[in-house]
Parts: sequence; structure tokens; C-alpha cells
Amino acid sequence: MEIDRRAFLKLASVGSVVFASGLDLTSRGSASGGNDFFFLQLSDTHWGFTGQAVNPDSERTLKKAVAAVNGVNDQPDFIMFTGDLTHVTDDDKERRTRLAGFRDIAGGLKTKNVRYMPGEHDAGLDGGEAYREFFGETRYTFDHKGIHFIVLDNVSDPSSSIGPNQLEWLKADLEKRDKDAPIVVFTHRPLFDLYPDWDWYTRDEDKAMDLLTPHQNVTVFYGHIHQENLHQTGRIAHHAAKGLMYPLPAPGSVPVKSPIPWDPKQPYRGLEFRGVQERDKGEYTISEFGVKGEKL
Repeated sequence: MEIDRRAFLKLASVGSVVFASGLDLTSRGSASGGNDFFFLQLSDTHWGFTGQAVNPDSERTLKKAVAAVNGVNDQPDFIMFTGDLTHVTDDDKERRTRLAGFRDIAGGLKTKNVRYMPGEHDAGLDGGEAYREFFGETRYTFDHKGIHFIVLDNVSDPSSSIGPNQLEWLKADLEKRDKDAPIVVFTHRPLFDLYPDWDWYTRDEDKAMDLLTPHQNVTVFYGHIHQENLHQTGRIAHHAAKGLMYPLPAPGSVPVKSPIPWDPKQPYRGLEFRGVQERDKGEYTISEFGVKGEKL
């Protein structure tokens, strides 16, 4: 499969343009401008998961996602994995085996500018110790073509919190930024109360939002819920990405949260990765790409 940039932009018609100011959310088609760029967001790959009824192709799904990304003819500026790289295990040795397996498969990506962050499946049981051995710090920042990116860890703390030390770190970083500077925040859990009964929230999210709200151009991209969801907090738009191992039901739609069973008539349904096209400072187009493979 090959997807060039022009085809990518045509596919953008199924997504949305996000104005990080939060003042306008509009459906658009292609992008323009000489200084634009795009990155890919992959989330919730859950390497190590097994469950025939949920995903009978679980041992190959991540590899197929990597192949699909490599099929993008004009490669992205960078790739971001927003957590749950691996599936949870109580066994410390097995956790490291899964992290190593994920690292080796992701190492096959054509684009070598790849960034990672943990999910609770990777870091919730050991405070991120094993994750850091393989991928480094769980929180960090970077800049790309005038955009400031902030990676927040809201999974290593077992209370589903960001924590006071990291909040101080976030405050110090934001104090260095102009109030109108474009900022993108990556988290695993949402930074609002999407559905706390399913752990779809961050306990001290309000403190993080208090720090981010004075800034005029902030957009949040997160994972965790294995489905698309758009939420607006004032000017700040929050966008959830679909997962790459199994989809989950809409918040509160069923009594107990559990993966949606595999549909052999629609294999890989709901398993997608996301392209984000930067059109202008703080303005983005979002598109979804499905994972496809041979019939089982």
C-alpha cells in the first residue's frame, strides 16, 4: 500500500480541521502552504494481548500497522505512540519481554523520528520503571516547526494522577511560552472527566487545565479509550485516537467496559491510526487510516 501526501490530503475530508484557539471546528478538504508538516499518531497497540474472540490476528496486527505506516509514500515528520504500547502483565520479566518485542517491531518503521509515551498497561504497576529502561523519560517536551509539544505522564502514578512534581514541571515549561504560541499536548488518559467509572479521566486534570487555559492555542491528543472523541474545554480541543488492537464501546453505553468482539465480516474494524496535518500555526487537519490485512 502506498499513500502519498496528495492522497493523504484528499483523505483529510473525512477528518476535521482543528483550530487550536478552539474558536472554530470545521470540516475541510486539502491543506496548503509551504511550511506545513504532518505527523502520525498511533495508540493502544497492546502488544502481548491475546484473545481469539476480540482479535484473532493479535500477533500480526502491530506488524500490519507498521507496514501500513511504511506505505505512506511521503513519510511523516515524526510518529507519536500515545501509550499502552504493551498489554498489562503482573510479571516483571514478561513486561520487559513485551516492551522489547514492541520496540523491535516499531524499529521497523521507515520514519526514524519516533516518539513514545507510556500507558497504564506499560507503567501502572511499576511506576514506569521498565518503560524507562527501554524508552527513557515518561514526560518531556520537544519543538517542531514552530509548534511546542508537551508529553504528559498521567499513568505512572497508580492514583491516575499527573502529580505535584510534574505539575510544577509543566508550570515552569509553560511560563517560558508566549500566551499565543501554538502548543500540542500528548497524554494517554483524557484531561477531562469523560467517564470516571471506567477510569477515563485524570484525577488532577483540573490543575493541568488551569495551567493550560491561559494559553490561546492549545490542542490535546490522547489515547486510552480506543475510539474517536472530541471534547472542548473553552478554547482547548481534546481529540482521542482509535486503538490498534481492539475497539472499546462508547462511554457508559454498556454496564461493563470490555473490548468489542471481532467481526469476521468486517475484520480490523475500528483499528486505525491517525494523521495530523499542520496547516498553519495551531491549525490542524485530522485523518484516519485503517489497518488492513489478508482475510483470515
